[in-house]
Amino acid sequence: MAILDKVIAAVTPPESDQARAEAHAAALAAAPKGSSFSMVVEHHDKLRGSFREVRAASDRATRMDALKELATLFLAHAQAEESVLYPALATANEKAHAMMGYNEQAMVKIQMAELEKLAPMSEDFMDKLGHIEGAVLHHMYQEEGSWFQALQEKGDHQANLTQRFKQEFERYLG
Repeated sequence: MAILDKVIAAVTPPESDQARAEAHAAALAAAPKGSSFSMVVEHHDKLRGSFREVRAASDRATRMDALKELATLFLAHAQAEESVLYPALATANEKAHAMMGYNEQAMVKIQMAELEKLAPMSEDFMDKLGHIEGAVLHHMYQEEGSWFQALQEKGDHQANLTQRFKQEFERYLG
């Protein structure tokens, strides 16, 4: 295990699958339909599915295609959060969460770049993918469990946040 992987494992203690499922269910219930929060939860569902597709790929070409789709979705989602939601968190007196979000997503971007250098059918690739997925799942747990619920309660101009979040996400995906 690389040193960076050990750091990620140390700073992102895994919560149980049940805790993640409960946070996800609470987020689904709390997120107004069509809001930026509901879009985040939808993106998270797609990211979970994309990780499953990469893991399930049975040949190199399929795995690389699935990885490209995962990376594109993750980067579009991260860009929208970093451009719109994290600044809104910071202005809603949630600066620590905003900074943590930026830092965690930057770490995942670095890890994704390293993953692309590994042989896609290798054990090293699958190990790194597992570390990345764990970090992303923990990040989603934080966002769904408290961060974006706090933003929903504290944040001003929800309609504007929703419009801007959607624009940023779509800008990246074209």
